[in-house]
Amino acid sequence: MRELWFQAGGIRLAGHLARPAGASQSRPGVVICHGFPQAAGGAAYVGRTFPALAQRIADALGWVVLSFTFRGCGASEGDFSLAGWLEDVAAATSELRRQEDVVGTWLVGFGTGGAIAVCAAAQDPAVLGVVTMAAPADFDDWANHPRRLREFSREVGAIRSSGFPMRFEAWAAELRVARAVTCAETLVPRPFMVVHGSDDQSVPVIDARVLADAHGEAELRIVSGASHDLHLDPRAIAVLVGWLDRQWSRHQSARPS
Repeated sequence: MRELWFQAGGIRLAGHLARPAGASQSRPGVVICHGFPQAAGGAAYVGRTFPALAQRIADALGWVVLSFTFRGCGASEGDFSLAGWLEDVAAATSELRRQEDVVGTWLVGFGTGGAIAVCAAAQDPAVLGVVTMAAPADFDDWANHPRRLREFSREVGAIRSSGFPMRFEAWAAELRVARAVTCAETLVPRPFMVVHGSDDQSVPVIDARVLADAHGEAELRIVSGASHDLHLDPRAIAVLVGWLDRQWSRHQSARPS
């Protein structure tokens, strides 16, 4: 595991790159995107557990895994905006592809990071597949109350700069543009798995069904009794690891000899 820094639109983002042990060879790669902080001051630590998840995937599957913190979170610079987070995923994907041994890239996102991952993949046809974990189908609830979201973002620490956003109307308009349910339609025929907890109190489980239906060929997994924090649920992580393992095998068999 090593720390790295990369740029997204002039903003410096903090990441961790996990690699498996052993000699260098061609390997698949995956970017892990965390969710939106839920509690006061939460932006400072929202991504702390994901480097460990990245290393688990690297050790179990032999993948190269990049976890990072979005702008406004952790040690990364900047302030939260949906368009900015979308730019961050694109930059993280590019950073992973710069690794000499990475031959294909997938995206995994939790909560808000899952919805953003779907939209990022829709804009990048080189992304080979996406997994969402407890992701919302859209941000209409936020879009209906943008001032409340701005204040909450300040409370959790995802907006740090005084006077941000300078153009509030443009910042708020982004909340209706980034729609995972619309972007999911464009992922076909790329593989897509939607994982959700049956007892999620933050994002209704119906959002998972809406996302899966929008894609039409998605794998939908509802984890019985699970809450919104699927990154802490061993059953959900086992489903994720198993899916990634199958995707690489399928990708290899589909390539021309």
